[in-house]
Amino acid sequence: MRRRVLELRNAVLRQFAATLAVSSLVILVGIGGASAQSGAPQDQGKPAAAQPADAAKDAATQNQRRTDEFAEAAQAINGPAGNPECVWLGRRVVRLMWRDDLDTAFRHLDLYDRFGCPGGHIQAAFRCLTRFGGQIDPKVAETLDSRVHACWINPAAQPQQAAAAASQPAAPTTPAAQPQPATSPSPAASPSPAPQK
Repeated sequence: MRRRVLELRNAVLRQFAATLAVSSLVILVGIGGASAQSGAPQDQGKPAAAQPADAAKDAATQNQRRTDEFAEAAQAINGPAGNPECVWLGRRVVRLMWRDDLDTAFRHLDLYDRFGCPGGHIQAAFRCLTRFGGQIDPKVAETLDSRVHACWINPAAQPQQAAAAASQPAAPTTPAAQPQPATSPSPAASPSPAPQK
């Protein structure tokens, strides 16, 4: 009896090991195929030691830029819209709304509201962003990011053409001319001749 139990256990373990090996192989092949299709660069000819150093340098530059942007927002905006968490979440909501990712934007907006950030500032920043729509290159992410930040800092900003038109004085208006009494019927009132056949 004991021998049969051991044989059965060994058979189950062999079957489990075979299934595990096959499923592991399938997963590895799937991951390899997915990474090949994703277009992720495998090796760009840079030495392996230079890549982490460049990545760390880029990360430090990006962190410094974010810190500077938060400090600029805190100086330019009075109230909670200038708080770093409101700036970060608010700009993210505006960017997601611009890209038509409304589901994600609404989830971020819930978090934005939870921090006590003003919803009116998002509306004003998005309104500003729509005024600059023609100047945003969809292929260059940096243009959208910089425009969103500029609109967050100054929601009343105007594009150059509209700002130039608004700064020019309007042409002086002349007094309305007195209408002259009509001596003959207007052409619209006279019947039109019948067409000739």
